[in-house]
Amino acid sequence: MSNDTLRMLVIAPHPDDEILGVGGTMSRFASKGGEVTVLTVAAHMPPLYTEEIHQQTVAEAHKAHKLVGVKESIFLDKPAVLLSQIPVPEFNQSIFEVVRKIKPDILLIPYYDRHIDHRLIFDAAMVAGRPVGIGKNIKVLAAYETLSETHWNAPHLEPNFTPNWCVDITDYIDTKIEAMQCYESQLHSYPMPRSLEALKALALFRGSQAGMGYAEGFHLLRMTMAPEALF
Repeated sequence: MSNDTLRMLVIAPHPDDEILGVGGTMSRFASKGGEVTVLTVAAHMPPLYTEEIHQQTVAEAHKAHKLVGVKESIFLDKPAVLLSQIPVPEFNQSIFEVVRKIKPDILLIPYYDRHIDHRLIFDAAMVAGRPVGIGKNIKVLAAYETLSETHWNAPHLEPNFTPNWCVDITDYIDTKIEAMQCYESQLHSYPMPRSLEALKALALFRGSQAGMGYAEGFHLLRMTMAPEALF
């Protein structure tokens, strides 16, 4: 189904999270005429990283985004792992302003997992996505998983990611893998979670849970439109 009037906003804590969690879904959505925007909140920048690494990850992101059909890439350049030092109202407002600008129909956000940056961004995105004001325009609000961080939770003490919505990316798994290969600075060899083998294996497993070839799993938080209308 044509979705040329629909806008998707993917909020990524760091460069590569958007491909790990939503690469196939973005590619499928864009291929059907939807507009995809990626907001990358934190950056690998000084004082914990060099400016060279910062610029490399931004360049990698642009290359990956082009492959999956992203229309606009926005970078807030907040310091990675140091988001907790930013006053909450100020941080929340920075996320809200982008949501207000894009006016997304679909808002995909990081799951509340082990990484402190992911938790803070989840909180800020939930504030921006409340079903009042600009949030009333959001027809789908869902959280995605990020290989490594989402699965390193403390069992029974922290939230466990259990998808209640899967998107079939069988026709887009190769594009997702190719996009992830753009992130040379972030890729590792198997058995590290952020490896191409693990990425494809997770998509295969999520597919098996939903009767699909390959899939991306989401924790659906709010939906006011039929899923088939997205694609």
